[in-house]
Amino acid sequence: QVQLVESGGGLVQAGGSLRLSCAASGRTFSSYAMGWFRQAPGKEREFVATISWIGGTTYYADSVKGRFTISRDNAKNTLYLQMNSLNPEETAVYYCAAGAGGSGSGRYNYWGQGTQVTVSS
Repeated sequence: QVQLVESGGGLVQAGGSLRLSCAASGRTFSSYAMGWFRQAPGKEREFVATISWIGGTTYYADSVKGRFTISRDNAKNTLYLQMNSLNPEETAVYYCAAGAGGSGSGRYNYWGQGTQVTVSS
């Protein structure tokens, strides 16, 4: 069992940066691949990035590649998402998830409650 709590969301101007964190409880955090997803109002939840259980493999949605960086610190049971050059279309609730990895939300068993990111123009 893994419990996830996101933090670091907020209001940022277009072109700005934010760093999201996801604190995990449970001794098995390092056993799971982790992912970030986001859901904008009126839209479906979409994949953002994923990282393997040991952190050696990452994969990004094309829309964020080169601007976002996913990382994890297994010693601290924490997942991160560094987001740079944000644009207003990326306003959404951002969720972290733990599971088998990949871009499909169905591959993740555990989800956080989400953190709001608002990008103003």
